[in-house]
Amino acid sequence: MEFQKDNTFITGRFKSMGFALKGAYKLVTTEHSIMVQSSVGVLLFIAGFYFEISTTEWLFQILALGLVLSIEGLNTAVEKIADFIHPNYHEKIGFIKDIAAGSVFFAAMTAIAMILLIYIPKFL
Repeated sequence: MEFQKDNTFITGRFKSMGFALKGAYKLVTTEHSIMVQSSVGVLLFIAGFYFEISTTEWLFQILALGLVLSIEGLNTAVEKIADFIHPNYHEKIGFIKDIAAGSVFFAAMTAIAMILLIYIPKFL
């Protein structure tokens, strides 16, 4: 079966959204790092309600979670493509995968800083 692009605006957007939801489902159900980060996100949402964080704090918390999950998803895609192109170990593929993992590290450190800025004052 040959792929045919849907050029109509409305149905094309619905199909794109379907593919995006399918990808998000695959990430959450198959990737352990996404499972852990999603679980942390659930705990943060519970903490947000418990500590009655402000609207601005909610915005930063949601941004932090979205940032980490998004970058982790991109990292997973890079790793899957790299493994598909070159299944055996290769120094250049390893370098590419390390760079992608490094971007997750930066996102995670940013998110941790944001979360600490929100919750440390709640404990002091």
